[in-house]
Amino acid sequence: MRKLDAYVAERSKKNPEFAQMVEQENINLEVAVKVHDLRANMGLSQREFANLIGKPQSTIARIENGSMNASTKILSEIAQATNQRLTIQFSPAY
Repeated sequence: MRKLDAYVAERSKKNPEFAQMVEQENINLEVAVKVHDLRANMGLSQREFANLIGKPQSTIARIENGSMNASTKILSEIAQATNQRLTIQFSPAY
């Protein structure tokens, strides 16, 4: 285990709020990568993708840089506009 992972694990045990923040950031980053990959695979710029979804380009940028907690509503809108199926999966914690 890397030092950072050990630190996060130890601090998470002591502070449930910290653990929750770390988990949210992990989710944001996973969503960021998935949305970016979808857009890139479609060969679209952020602006073109945003127009397809019906959202401002800034919203797509915030999703892709991990700074936005994307709701299931917006993820569903992205899925529908791109003819994708949105799936949500739970997996065991570390």
